[in-house]
Amino acid sequence: MGSLVLVKKGYRYLGVSSSRTKACVLLNHVSDQLCHLYTKEINQSIIFSIGWGDEIEWVQTYEEALTRSRNSKKPLMVIHHLEECPYSQALKKAFVSSPEIQKMAQEDFIMLNLVHSSTDDNMAPDGHYVPRILFVDPSMTVRADLTGKYKNRMYAYEPEDISNCE
Repeated sequence: MGSLVLVKKGYRYLGVSSSRTKACVLLNHVSDQLCHLYTKEINQSIIFSIGWGDEIEWVQTYEEALTRSRNSKKPLMVIHHLEECPYSQALKKAFVSSPEIQKMAQEDFIMLNLVHSSTDDNMAPDGHYVPRILFVDPSMTVRADLTGKYKNRMYAYEPEDISNCE
């Protein structure tokens, strides 16, 4: 019977002869692969959160968000922001520091954050400013009727507005 050769984290398993040892080496390798995939999945979710809440399941694209919203019957919350924008950073800090908002985002919404201003005019009823938050219902209707308190930026929310949402 030939030798089983596996390379694992810099170690070589050469000349493994018994079936039991081969099985152990193979299970160890498979276990490492599953752990890597699980870690990759967790890290991917954190990447999509971009600091807005690592415990929240964030979707990657608008199309994926619409599909999940329709299938789950949950509304979609779309946060438009820019990383270098001080207003976006202030809103992010307030969003993350509110346990109630984080819980609602986890349980009641499909969440998407866009690190740019979308060119889709349906997602910018009153302009392409940031930060802004829009909602889309499960029937894929942009809820332009859900506005904040600012007349010149109807979908803007300031950090102090977060307490009104809890």
